[in-house]
Amino acid sequence: MTDRPFSEGTSGPSGAARSVDRPTADAWAALGGPAELVERVSFHGPDDVLASGLPVRRLARATVAVCSLAAAELAALRGGGPVPAVRVDQGAVATAFVSERHLTVDGRSPVNFAPHSGFWRTADGWVRTHANYPHHRTRLLAALGLAADAGPEELAEVLGKLPAEQVQERAYAAGALAVAVVPVSETVLPLVEHREVGTAAAIATVAASARPLGAAPVDRPADGIRVLDLTRVIAGPVATRTLALLGADVLRVDSPRLPESDDAHADTGFGKRSTRLDLAEPADRAVFEELLATADVVVTAYRPGALDAHGLAPEALFARRPDLVVAQICAWGWTGPWAGRRGFDSLVQAGVGIAAHEAAADGHPGVLPAQALDHGTGYLVAAAVLRALTDQRTDRPGGRHLRFSLAGTASWLLHGIDREEPEEASTEPYDPSRWLAETDSAYGRLRHALPPIGYRGAPADWSRPPGRWGTDAPVWR
Repeated sequence: MTDRPFSEGTSGPSGAARSVDRPTADAWAALGGPAELVERVSFHGPDDVLASGLPVRRLARATVAVCSLAAAELAALRGGGPVPAVRVDQGAVATAFVSERHLTVDGRSPVNFAPHSGFWRTADGWVRTHANYPHHRTRLLAALGLAADAGPEELAEVLGKLPAEQVQERAYAAGALAVAVVPVSETVLPLVEHREVGTAAAIATVAASARPLGAAPVDRPADGIRVLDLTRVIAGPVATRTLALLGADVLRVDSPRLPESDDAHADTGFGKRSTRLDLAEPADRAVFEELLATADVVVTAYRPGALDAHGLAPEALFARRPDLVVAQICAWGWTGPWAGRRGFDSLVQAGVGIAAHEAAADGHPGVLPAQALDHGTGYLVAAAVLRALTDQRTDRPGGRHLRFSLAGTASWLLHGIDREEPEEASTEPYDPSRWLAETDSAYGRLRHALPPIGYRGAPADWSRPPGRWGTDAPVWR
């Protein structure tokens, strides 16, 4: 996706000239939003945030802006009246985009990257590993012929003797995670893929029987929406955390065989409930099907095909529920030889050339100032779901299939956002404490980032702190 020639001086709703932010306009167009609504978006707050050689600040604020606008659009539909104005604070965005770094639990700061995760020199370059989860560390060490208790020094010694691509492919074959650092990719991927689902007869049936939503307060435009959250780590949980902020009943479902980090859930579990179901067990599967029968949205963030064996491929879901909104997130895109590979934000940065673009003068690969692919994709997914809910209840009923990838968001950052931007007047200093709060939770006293969603009447915080992972009953509210 590339920048489109939007006017820098179109008239806003009041008739006064208002500058249109081009990345916001492009993202909103990709989501199918009415073009005239972009004129309702403005930004304020400190400009000196998320500094990078790439336009990370512009990506971050645009993703939050379209999510805010989609929430405002749904709020207008359910509450009557015009779409509320959107005003996004860049300081709030910058703080939220590193929410996992600001989190403290009873004063303790979580470790975001384990010792076996990071950049390593190889015989011919660099490789990035991801071994935060114990099973990924074990697989990585085994793939390289190391003992399960081998330390980072032993890992570095072995990696230094091997070509980067060989490390990458050995890790992939073993179900581990390592990606060679490469130059900037010229491949341009879509920011979002979406399609409407259903035959004319099925859509007519859905239109006749669709569950009405009724009125909702402006700060809870997703009130009454039921979301099955089948996601992990950051991107998917950020999307569903945002839907929960806006009033949706979000129930995260995990396998009891795949433990989650308490610290990760403490950051992304705000507003949600969390349960564990083994879909291979008939009794748990029956419970899941009961939940699915009255869900409005399903969000998944497992690698392509991973859920198909459980009957959760999009077509299988639509066969049972043709009115669903199904949003999927993957790492590397939905086509091509890497489509089925596992991946995380840090690995995608290495594999598409961001790490090389941000390299230091000595050649050591660099990183973005935030896990911006994760967070940005999360807000885009939430925006797409909100837009789909609005679309379904205006003039186009039927299911919606939405697909996003971290590589697609990376492609937009590398190729779709102009690095040149006009002078901006703000000299406001950035102090993240303005957008941090403290809340008691089942995990202890949490210091956490506040949500960055900004429209007139938007919620300032979540309705509930995160509960213990996997301990809620598998029922809707």
